[in-house]
Amino acid sequence: MTNHEKILVISDIHGALCGASLMEEALRVQEAQKILCLGDILYHGPRNDVPEDYAPKKVIGIMNRYKDIIIAVRGNCEAEVDQMVLEFPCMADANMLYLFGKKVCMSHGHIYSPANIPSCDVFLYGHTHLPAAEKQNGIVIGNPGSASLPKNGHPRSYGILDENGFRVMTSDHQEYMRVSY
Repeated sequence: MTNHEKILVISDIHGALCGASLMEEALRVQEAQKILCLGDILYHGPRNDVPEDYAPKKVIGIMNRYKDIIIAVRGNCEAEVDQMVLEFPCMADANMLYLFGKKVCMSHGHIYSPANIPSCDVFLYGHTHLPAAEKQNGIVIGNPGSASLPKNGHPRSYGILDENGFRVMTSDHQEYMRVSY
């Protein structure tokens, strides 16, 4: 990645059209070049209420439109059938990438988490539906929150990873949290 490039980080869409639409809008507004999807794409899971705008077939269409720029990992709600309809790999527990001169680990958060971080410079996770942007023992830790089912009064949100660090952005594209390298 070169300077001035942005990577959209999205998590916990859970089959909600509003979550996939936020991803698509944020990609355009932020002029991001890639999408890191941290899992829980299509299914809402047994512990979550069904999202108001639950429309996994429409979410599939939106996600597949961006198959060439999405790097995804498996959430705890992904199933083998999800991989059958999504046209990009989404069943890895984690991915290691080198971005902006940093070793970035992306995982959903149910296997690797802030309490169990692999060796990396940046750790991105979802799962909790709670946004985070902090440093722990010199490691940048980012959670974009949930694009559709935020918890604890937080807004729907997504993340941006760039040469400066990680930012959590609200659904109206305002900065909510930030951490620098």
